[in-house]
Amino acid sequence: MPAPRTTAPRKVLGRLSLPERTYVADALRTETVGGVLLLFAAVAALVWANVPALRHSYASVSHYHLGPGDLGLNLSVGHWAADGLLAVFFFVAGIELKRELVAGDLRDPRAAVLPVVAALCGMAVPALVYTLTNATGGSLAGWAVPTATDIAFALAVLAVIGTALPSALRAFLLTLAVVDDLFAILIIAVFFTDRIDFAALGGAVVGLVVFWLLLRAGVRGWYVYVPLALVIWALMYNSGVHATIAGVAMGLMLRCTTREGEQYSPAGRIEHLVRPLSAGLAVPLFALFSAGVPVSGGAIGDVFTKPETLGVVLGLVVGKTVGIIGGTWLTVRFTRASLSEDLAWADVFAVASLAGIGFTVSLLIGELAFDGDAVLTDEVKAAVLTGSLIAAVCATVLLKVRNARYRSLCEQEERDEDLDGIPDIYEQDDPAYHLRMAKILEHKAAEHRRLAASLAGTAAGRHARAEVPGGAGEEDDRPA
Repeated sequence: MPAPRTTAPRKVLGRLSLPERTYVADALRTETVGGVLLLFAAVAALVWANVPALRHSYASVSHYHLGPGDLGLNLSVGHWAADGLLAVFFFVAGIELKRELVAGDLRDPRAAVLPVVAALCGMAVPALVYTLTNATGGSLAGWAVPTATDIAFALAVLAVIGTALPSALRAFLLTLAVVDDLFAILIIAVFFTDRIDFAALGGAVVGLVVFWLLLRAGVRGWYVYVPLALVIWALMYNSGVHATIAGVAMGLMLRCTTREGEQYSPAGRIEHLVRPLSAGLAVPLFALFSAGVPVSGGAIGDVFTKPETLGVVLGLVVGKTVGIIGGTWLTVRFTRASLSEDLAWADVFAVASLAGIGFTVSLLIGELAFDGDAVLTDEVKAAVLTGSLIAAVCATVLLKVRNARYRSLCEQEERDEDLDGIPDIYEQDDPAYHLRMAKILEHKAAEHRRLAASLAGTAAGRHARAEVPGGAGEEDDRPA
């Protein structure tokens, strides 16, 4: 009777495959640079909006209108940043989501369970926390504000504190943010669309179909797609559906797989070109014209006394952390998986607290949720900034505690003793790697034997000279 087959329990947050690790490293490098720019933009906005000599100019520039009014696009600078520039950000988010679904972790249902469940719980719990906080007198309109995670801001915090977070945790944070962005887009489309102009919406859909057909036909050239994308965006804006949805739709249409003779997929090439524009220009400019809120002792105190603002802070700091670590635990519990032996639940808790940094999308949803109430909008923005800062400080402390362990894991991931460009940890099952290492070690052993023999001969010569009368060891032969 054959012995029953046993299968090893599936590991969650285990080591990434080499291609996935390379992609994550490249993507996060750009996002980190963009996140640092985002931090500078947020600080600049706060200074610009609070220095007495400058605050009036900040308001004047933010509310300055420009654009063709006949096309319904005579918008303020702040409006252009939120609806126009963020469309570029969501275009990149659409590409990331498509890549994850086609070639990344989300293509495998078993691997996709963790980030999807964690992201859903990480959005549902903050919304619940906000709702409970406002159930007895506050406005429930802002329930969606604390549900978003800002990956660029989170990575900027990592860059500033210098934490060598292992690639598995970085990938988890990135995939979590991609899924988070998807549901944030759905929230914006479903809950923040007050009116629909079906003629404009129909035109936008026709434009998207043309965009897709051109992609299928293999048509190339920015001069074709950029004007078409602008038309689609303008029609989507005038339809009443938030214009950033157009960016997501176009990003999802790009092909993320390579064909014969292609080194990179169309989505890979375009993402490589557009991601720096998104991270380095679009998002920082949005932050510059959205984060400029009045800051004073009284305003900060109000953040913790008004139910709307307190709900946002608690949602980001408490709700995000509890939701993500709870979703991760539920996934491990009910799929009978186990956490990677390299990590501990303290690491998941630290990343969950880092995901409480909600900035870009939270600010956008705050503007949409309280449109028409400028005072409450500014107060909610202040709450987003406060909650994000608290989450960043908490994450910094938690990550610093584990930083020595993270550095050890990163050094192990980076070690390349055979100098072939591939970390040794990914070549343990390759016989050629072990043969190369054997030659390297044999060469080192031979060199050590040579040095040992040379040193032993030198020591023997000294000993022999010391025993010969009148030799170098005698006092009489030593120079005065």
